[in-house]
Amino acid sequence: MASTSQPLRGKRACKKIFWAVFPHACFILSLVIYAFLGALMFSHIEGNRKVNLSEEYRNFLQDLWYISRNLTDNMTENEESFKKEIHALLNTAKRDWFVNPKDIWNFFGSLFFCCTVFTTVGYGNTYPVTRTGKYLCMLYALFGIPLMFLVLTDMGDILATVLSKSYNEFRKLQSKLLAFKLCSGSTCNRGDRVLSKVAANEPLNIVEMLKNQSAVKRKPVQYRNAEIFELLIARENEYKKPSRSKSIERWSSCPELDRGKTMSRVIENFDKIGKELEKLDVPIVLMVLVIFVYISCAAAILPNWETSLDFQEAFYFCFITLTTIGFGDTQLEHPKFFLFFSLYIIIGMEIVFIAFKLGQDRLIVLYKKVISFCGEKKMPSKKVYPK
Repeated sequence: MASTSQPLRGKRACKKIFWAVFPHACFILSLVIYAFLGALMFSHIEGNRKVNLSEEYRNFLQDLWYISRNLTDNMTENEESFKKEIHALLNTAKRDWFVNPKDIWNFFGSLFFCCTVFTTVGYGNTYPVTRTGKYLCMLYALFGIPLMFLVLTDMGDILATVLSKSYNEFRKLQSKLLAFKLCSGSTCNRGDRVLSKVAANEPLNIVEMLKNQSAVKRKPVQYRNAEIFELLIARENEYKKPSRSKSIERWSSCPELDRGKTMSRVIENFDKIGKELEKLDVPIVLMVLVIFVYISCAAAILPNWETSLDFQEAFYFCFITLTTIGFGDTQLEHPKFFLFFSLYIIIGMEIVFIAFKLGQDRLIVLYKKVISFCGEKKMPSKKVYPK
């Protein structure tokens, strides 16, 4: 009986993992398919367009011919005027006059363009020229940008959970080390044992807590009753969570109920998107450090295939990309190699998005404090009249 129950438990665990991962994988897969379909569409429309010699292009060639004909053998006399004329003329030139559309709008170039559209980076190096391409670009962005933000929010929840748990584990480890320093060897008294148990998340009841209250009072202010009871409440909340999963396991004894319960949990996963990000509370300095390290890693790798970029230029390019500013002043010689960095771009935008969210929360708190302080200053003092 035990041997048959183990494979069933394994299958149920696999199913739970699959349905837990399914919403996240669904969003990412939808974005990948959307990008590939957009690349095929734009490569067909913009890559196969006919290059018509417009009147503006003919005027450009005519002006260039006039300047070249008026040149004399003595270049020293007309060198400055020639430079000014040729510079003004070249500023009116358009890149599309000298580039084959199929070279720009191949599959990888179109895929790179689609990524810049729905990520709202928009470098401006590649853009649709035909009227059909412009209309389709607007329609593509209309559906692609919300899909991208949905992926950002969903992936942001995962990163927020990882960051929260990592930060909390670091705080627990820090408290354990501090408790170990205060309670070392045989010199440990009752109050120290209580603090070490709370910090180590070991079983502790309220009676034992109250018995050792006198020993705790002799400790510094940071170990007063309020902090200890906060730790107890936090630990109690952690213990309450597994009981919910056990009640769900009881439903899985019946296949029909298990299927309905699984689908309801999947729908709940969709409803919970963005909730973890709202609960995230880590220091903003830590997020800035994570962004700096994250961009520095890419800035060290990118110059290996983009030889025109050094570390500083690559760092600037990655920052402008992840913040979706996208000036377009830095040209990529091999954009298809940078497409392999698409996962890096999405995760990086997640980290920057989380940092902006934390900064926004801190600004709101600051504004509240400033407004309440100004309100208290302007409030007239109440007059007390004698009875």
